[in-house]
Amino acid sequence: MSPLIFRPFRASDAKAVSRLFRLVYGDHYARPDVYLPKLITQNNGDGCWHSMLAVEGSQVLGHAALYRDRHPTGSAELALSVVHPSTRGRSIATRLNTELLERSRAVGYQCVLIKQVTHHPYTQRMAKTLGFHCTGLLPDHVPSPLTEPLAETIVVGVHQLDGHSYPLPDIAWPDRCRGFMQHLGSVFGSAKSQAVYPSRPLHMQQHYQRVDVVIERLDKSLLDQLTQLPRDWLISAKLALSPCFAEDFQRLTAKAFVFTGLIPASDQGRWFALFHRGAKARHLDLNCAHMQRLHDDLQHAIRNGSGADRSAA
Repeated sequence: MSPLIFRPFRASDAKAVSRLFRLVYGDHYARPDVYLPKLITQNNGDGCWHSMLAVEGSQVLGHAALYRDRHPTGSAELALSVVHPSTRGRSIATRLNTELLERSRAVGYQCVLIKQVTHHPYTQRMAKTLGFHCTGLLPDHVPSPLTEPLAETIVVGVHQLDGHSYPLPDIAWPDRCRGFMQHLGSVFGSAKSQAVYPSRPLHMQQHYQRVDVVIERLDKSLLDQLTQLPRDWLISAKLALSPCFAEDFQRLTAKAFVFTGLIPASDQGRWFALFHRGAKARHLDLNCAHMQRLHDDLQHAIRNGSGADRSAA
């Protein structure tokens, strides 16, 4: 029997990697790149992906990648993890992602993200084993054949790499989330908040059935416009943390947006708060007590007719 080895991607692996994704996910994987071997090769060639494979003889049994934005940033994401069904239980995904974390340290990233699925506990367990800390919840984030008719809810995990810091701003936290924020501050540290003036203070884009809104500064006019968006839209809002956060928190929650944690910005070592409106009702058992509490708060809002599509329950 050939030994199981872990090695970087080669261009000759692209068709086998694509076949593995199709075997596990059919035609429904969220990133369509995996269905074009040429794109798998291109993404690895231009540095957007750094793929690691588990290979036994000539068969590709596992794949995971360190994914980064096309623009240089201080963070990357562990993503595109897939394991042949016949090999589950051999810790292949954990070993692949361990190799990629070592790669992250070597290239000097400040932190690494992982998006953990919630319809089973395995990626949540793996993330904890690898030293990730859960920071936020992304309800109904991505379509999946494994959760239909609902979309997959995702837990965001963050790994602060040795020698680097990704501190939260030292600002006043709202009463309703102070304990959670203090917990994250104990993990990532805190630092004096610095003013940032991006060239695009507001960005909006549709992904699948949700609308993503990135907000650098919230004012009354923008809040009124957000409130007037159709009630059946799933709105996923990222709000830059600022000294005004406690006030912004109150204004958004008063308009049926539910707080679901934090996520790092892709640059500048900053954090965004997550707020959602229009999420659908569901039951989840999550590994992290903090994420379970955020999920339960969201479900409470749904049951009370705020922050959700009432017809979804």
